[in-house]
Amino acid sequence: MSEPTDHLRDVFRAAGRRLTSQRRLILEVLEESDVHLDAEALHDQVKQRDPGISLATVYRTLGALQEMGLVEHHHLGEEHGHYEAVQDGPHYHFTCLGCGQVIEFDTALVAQIEQELHEREGVRVTDAHLDLSGYCTRCQGETGERV
Repeated sequence: MSEPTDHLRDVFRAAGRRLTSQRRLILEVLEESDVHLDAEALHDQVKQRDPGISLATVYRTLGALQEMGLVEHHHLGEEHGHYEAVQDGPHYHFTCLGCGQVIEFDTALVAQIEQELHEREGVRVTDAHLDLSGYCTRCQGETGERV
């Protein structure tokens, strides 16, 4: 058994859960994806590898993976959620209101804000989410909007 699989199995055990082949597959598809998938799109991709997996299983697994801190849920300018595997470093999202494109970015400014908040209020930030929305360069040209 590989080291990442051993580690993942340990994470599931620590959470009082079993690492099933379906759970592993759902997490693998999320880790391999270069876009943020909603549950239905994730189900479509997972079904290509395991035709017997149900949408209900995908939803239940996403909930469990979120509780375990392995998956993040984002709205990204839409009413329904999108999912991605938790990444090693912090990152944030910009969603174009015109075409729906999602741009991931990182900035040291969030860490500065966290530090200032700690110094001023004594709090310890454990998680930060930043979702910006507006119009990408292409959509600004189409709508005539300029910032």
